[in-house]
Amino acid sequence: MSQQNDGCIFCAIVAGRAPARVLEENDTTLAFLDIFPITRGHALAIPKRHYQDIRDLPADELASTAAMAQRLAGVAFRDLGADGVNLFQSNGALAFQTVFHFHIHVLPRYQGDGFSIAFGRNPGDPAVLDEDLGRYRVGLRTVAD
Repeated sequence: MSQQNDGCIFCAIVAGRAPARVLEENDTTLAFLDIFPITRGHALAIPKRHYQDIRDLPADELASTAAMAQRLAGVAFRDLGADGVNLFQSNGALAFQTVFHFHIHVLPRYQGDGFSIAFGRNPGDPAVLDEDLGRYRVGLRTVAD
């Protein structure tokens, strides 16, 4: 498949040059088990073509990758006995992206699995919220043009 990155482990998996426990694939997307699972059944859905992050990924390939993650989440509930599922997708090192090939983590959740997420939830400053609202609206108009 074209648009591969020779230094990318996920591209090597797609090309068959690195091993993986493949769950499913189609023309554009591949799903496999994470070799460093956070929870039992932790899987990844990736586009087969190399895109560093969400900014580079075409909308149709994002949709295909998200649909694969959705299928995996359904199986986690139905067949792995998960009590919940987290979908995680990170962009950039500061956001905890460690493999710079777009991917979605599918984390089946089980009672007492030991994984936790802590969000500091404080009310936003109305002036900052209004500023962000304005910047998003201008940016979204620019993207649409």
